[in-house]
Amino acid sequence: QVQLVESGGGSVQAGGSLRLSCAASGDTYDSACMGWFRQTPGKEREAVAGIDVDGSPTYADFVKGRFTISKDKDKNILYLQMDRLEPEDTAMYYCAAEGGVKCSYYPDYDGYLYWGQGTQVTVSS
Repeated sequence: QVQLVESGGGSVQAGGSLRLSCAASGDTYDSACMGWFRQTPGKEREAVAGIDVDGSPTYADFVKGRFTISKDKDKNILYLQMDRLEPEDTAMYYCAAEGGVKCSYYPDYDGYLYWGQGTQVTVSS
């Protein structure tokens, strides 16, 4: 079992930056494979970035070069550094953990067992 709590969302102007954090508590085995997803009203949840047990990242094309996913393994905190934000990045952002160490589901959100409550990011033009 894993509990996930996101923080760091807010409102920024286009071109600005935010850093999201996701504190994971509980079984570290189940929080080995994690990812960030986002969703806007009326749209399907979409993958933003994922990270595997070795720390290797994967990014959606629309955030490459702007967002960086990382994880502090000692503290078990997942981060998403978001730079050069665009109005299209406005969404509720969720962190998620697959549960287990296979890291085989990204970018399919259906495979993630554990979810945080989300943190809102709003980018104004």
